[in-house]
Amino acid sequence: MSTENEVLNYSKEERKNHILKEINLHTRVSFETLSAKLGVSEDTVRRDINELDADSLLIKVKGGAMTKGYHYSSSNQTYAVEAKQVIAQKAVALLHDGMVLIVDGGTTIREFIRLIPNDLNLTVFTITALTAVQLLDKPNIKTIMIGGSISSYSQMCVSGEAFHQLANIKADLLVLGTNALDIDGGYSDSDWETVQVKKAMIQASKKTAVLTITEKLNTVLKMKIASVSEVNYVITEEEPTSTKLKPYKENFPSLTVI
Repeated sequence: MSTENEVLNYSKEERKNHILKEINLHTRVSFETLSAKLGVSEDTVRRDINELDADSLLIKVKGGAMTKGYHYSSSNQTYAVEAKQVIAQKAVALLHDGMVLIVDGGTTIREFIRLIPNDLNLTVFTITALTAVQLLDKPNIKTIMIGGSISSYSQMCVSGEAFHQLANIKADLLVLGTNALDIDGGYSDSDWETVQVKKAMIQASKKTAVLTITEKLNTVLKMKIASVSEVNYVITEEEPTSTKLKPYKENFPSLTVI
């Protein structure tokens, strides 16, 4: 595809705005995914991302880019932070003293951790280094880091050691962030290693709660992690009676929408 023909539908500014929206919505997006969505070459996407990175609007990572809000140095730039704080408050209501949790990473999870009461006694496993650091602020939480090689793309431990450790856990609750959730497409992501380790996290838990802003509903990424039927709770910023959530409740009667 020639450079002249790449801008069939989008100007350069429109491309950049679309890239920022996709990355803010899905946390991380690959060059390949953006190329397909925009109808341009990966080289064009790389050039746009290089410029957006130079302008400090996102963070370039191997294979793509991530939202600044997810990076350890940019916690004050969380996308849709008010909605995520509402979700976090709802999620904290599921906790009780003595629970064993597996906790994912991400900006909604960060808000969830902030709201966990300091007097709550929990044991929390995590495969995400940033989550482990955030949990250290909670005096009555025993934090156990599941170790191994850390992916620069997902910032999670994705090595064989992580799978081995998860296979020996049965947590009361898994608290998951999400990049996409859909009635037919289920819970999905665009990175193979991320998908595999999140599948293992679901298997290691008695119940699973997915935390998501409603903008991520009815979106599908390349690789399926789980069907909605495998999830126990979906927690959004909307009221459970919202029309946006009605199809999920109707299609999955055993799903608790909070």
